[in-house]
Amino acid sequence: MLARSLARSIALRSNIASQSRASITLKSLSVINPSAAFSTSSKALAPNAKTGLYDFHVKNGAKMVPFSGYDMPLTYGDVGQVASHKHVRSACGLFDVGHMVQHSFTGPGSLAFLESLCPTSLSVLEPWSSSLSVLLNDQGGIIDDLIISKQHDDQTWYVVTNAGCREKDLAHLQEKLSAWSGEKVDHKVLEDYGLVALQGPNSAEVLAKHTDTDLTKLTFGKSVKANVAGAECHIARGGYTGEDGFEISIPPQQTEAVTQALLDTQPTQLAGLAARDSLRLEAGMCLYGHDLNESISPIEGALAWLVSKDRRQKADFPGAERILSELSKDKGPKRRRVGLVIEGAPAREGAQIVASDGTTPLGTITSGIPSPTLGQNVAMGYVLNGYHKKGTEVLVDVRKKLRSAKIVGMPFVPSKFYRG
Repeated sequence: MLARSLARSIALRSNIASQSRASITLKSLSVINPSAAFSTSSKALAPNAKTGLYDFHVKNGAKMVPFSGYDMPLTYGDVGQVASHKHVRSACGLFDVGHMVQHSFTGPGSLAFLESLCPTSLSVLEPWSSSLSVLLNDQGGIIDDLIISKQHDDQTWYVVTNAGCREKDLAHLQEKLSAWSGEKVDHKVLEDYGLVALQGPNSAEVLAKHTDTDLTKLTFGKSVKANVAGAECHIARGGYTGEDGFEISIPPQQTEAVTQALLDTQPTQLAGLAARDSLRLEAGMCLYGHDLNESISPIEGALAWLVSKDRRQKADFPGAERILSELSKDKGPKRRRVGLVIEGAPAREGAQIVASDGTTPLGTITSGIPSPTLGQNVAMGYVLNGYHKKGTEVLVDVRKKLRSAKIVGMPFVPSKFYRG
């Protein structure tokens, strides 16, 4: 039932996004002036594109659904969403995340350029380490959330952005690069590269059988370029489930072979969008377009930690005036993202949150599921500032019936990231 509901929801979201998405093609560009130069390249994405693993999914019995402009696997064979979810929590799941947009930024101006887009201090990153961050508009709203990884030095960066934001992200980058007056920046989208996520307590054991890299030294947030099953890959320790795991970027010609090698290693099972959604929500992680959007600031989205201390002092990022105001004790944000546990029935996206008096409107649910791990109905959403404290009793309108709920901390399920 949950998988069918999610399939309908995913299809609806994807159709809406596809109808509203502008079609653009970014060609190779080169601009040279006395102080700056840049280049960027990408290709247009056709509706319902296919990752390099599409045929692999079909061969393995996947139920394919439209998602973020791609045909993606929802579930596989007769393995349901809950069973797949629990296998990731207890053993090892393998996800295709090749729909995500992989970028390379190089050149002497790449550090300064990336810092001009986001509020996070990247200069403090050590080689082969990464940080979550956000692209900001001039009003301090979140254009997208992304992972920024420093590679060899300040001139070499690997960045991953969301598939559903591809066109607007690339248009934003093109606009900012066109106006860039700093040192040279080269931007390239790593088209057709595979990206798989190996997640769960047995993930290191599985990956170790296919690489000579010492994974005990690769802690959460670190990355390395290494051989995996015969292919030179970028391995990053982390993921979207709250479990220990790895995201592995693979050259196009070798994507299926590497994925098959990982799948053939016990106890790995393929996992699709249904399990990915419930796992990430239990981990308290946002889904862009639902829990985050361009009207929401990092402070409202409970992501204040992404606004680095030195950047606050410099106030040198887009939307700094709003964000610094929301960080002040005198003002604060108008709303805040919170976690909720709901009695009786699960609340879905769009359900209204009201105060315990049953009438005062507080906000809206943005994601909600029956948690397979906890056996409770969990959700995240936004409430008016002041009602966000843990333990606050509220009500949620679930199918025209007010259900008792409580504000709780996130993640709902404790994270198990490997920190050495």
